[in-house]
Formats: sequence, structure tokens, C-alpha cells
Amino acid sequence: MSKFFADSLRKIRTESGLSQQALADEVFVTRSTVARWEAGTRLPDALMISKVSDVLGADVNELLSAAAQSDECPNVIMVDDRKLILTGGLPILEEVMPDATVAGFTDVPEAIEYAKSNRVALAFLDIELRSTSGLDLCRTLLEINSRTNVVYLTAFSDYAFDAWSTGASGFMLKPITAEGVRKQLNNLRYPFWTGGEDA
Repeated sequence: MSKFFADSLRKIRTESGLSQQALADEVFVTRSTVARWEAGTRLPDALMISKVSDVLGADVNELLSAAAQSDECPNVIMVDDRKLILTGGLPILEEVMPDATVAGFTDVPEAIEYAKSNRVALAFLDIELRSTSGLDLCRTLLEINSRTNVVYLTAFSDYAFDAWSTGASGFMLKPITAEGVRKQLNNLRYPFWTGGEDA
């Protein structure tokens, strides 16, 4: 988890004069939840971070940035059954997220096995895969790790409604661009440190 966020939250809370219990009461969680945030063993999602920043009178961007600075090298995957899409997309992901480990898969079972042995922070998924639907793959990845951010990739905008119902963080029309990826990173449910120019 993020020690950066834990240290930042503890410092801001202490400076504001609130106890862990008082903060917990204001954002409707238990004191032990706040204690876990400050110990770095749990990380709240972006919505909760926004609530905490309001209560503490803190800059929400400061806390989101601290949450994004993970102590681990994030794993990012891209799954598309067309090699050409991976060939073009993977270098863009590496450019935007230089501190991430980026891997591409045309085979869905291989992607699932990778996710089981590597904590995936972000997955870019084609919606129309040969062997399965990207929507089903999203559900599988979230069963493996509920904090995996998923961004769908497709050439067809009419999939957007179905995509949102799966718990995804975003939706991108192909072809993938650096600007489009940066925009998606700003909307992740569970932010992480990317090492990019906007980090």
C-alpha cells in the first residue's frame, strides 16, 4: 500500500487537531479503518479521499497525489486479440507510465494467470475478444483483485452503457493515444503512482 498517503494523512489530521475517531465519525467509517489508512495497510478510494480532504480542509489533489505514490512498481496490462493493437498501444502506455511494468496479452487465459500472480493496478481491455467478452474478463479480474482499475478499449461507442455496469473506471475509443491514457489516469477509482509527466 501507499506509505506516502499514510504519512500525509496522519500529518494533516494531526495538524487539524482531529483524533482518528473524530475523523472516522465525520466520514462514517470506523476508527480502525482510519488507523489502517495511517498504517499504510489500506487505501481509501478516490471518493473517500475527497470526503476526508473536505473534513480536514486539505487540498484533495495533495491527498490524491500521495495515494497515487505507491511503494510498489504498478503492473499494467493490455488485452487485445489483435497483435497490431498491442504493438501500437504498449509503447504509449510505457511512455505515459514509465514507472509501471507494462505487459500485453492476446490470450485471455494468459492474462488471467498473470493477474493471479501479479497485482494488476490497471487493465486496458478490448471489449470484443475472440474467446470471451472483455466485460466478462473485467469481472474475472475484479474477482482476483477488487482494486484493479479497468479501462475498456473499443472501436464502437455503443458498448459504453454495458461497460459502465461492470465496475470499470473508464472507456476509450481506439486508437489509443497518450493524451487519452493520461485523461483516463485522472479518473481511476484507485489511483496509483505512474511516474509520468503529470505525476
